[in-house]
Amino acid sequence: MRLMGLDVGSRTVGVAISDPLGWTAQGLEIIRINEDKQQFGIARLKELVKQYEVTAFVLGLPKNMNNSIGPRAEKSQAYGDLLKETFGLPVDFIDERLTTVEASRMLIEEADASRKRQKQVIDKVAAQMILQNYLDAKGPLTKQ
Repeated sequence: MRLMGLDVGSRTVGVAISDPLGWTAQGLEIIRINEDKQQFGIARLKELVKQYEVTAFVLGLPKNMNNSIGPRAEKSQAYGDLLKETFGLPVDFIDERLTTVEASRMLIEEADASRKRQKQVIDKVAAQMILQNYLDAKGPLTKQ
């Protein structure tokens, strides 16, 4: 029983996975997508869902700072709908405001986090933070 956390952008999707008990989140990878061309990385997600026996998705919802839903959040919700249709698994959302900023700040504090390296991992780290925040808020999966 594992959750998959996703940080959905227009060009990439950061992917994280929970441990089987739902205590911790680990960043997995970044999937290249292209919203404009309707390429959403579903084939790779299918492989990961099968490999990790995913039971639900958690997507970051990038609300505006005034708590409203803007175009980017609407696209994340549409991605969630696509996941529900494709996998038939539950999709939950968690407010991700400032998650990418937090992830970037965390990477800057690490000694080996060059700008190039940050760009290579930022979405994966953001997905991990999204999922960890969700797990922390909901508690272990064994209690759900």
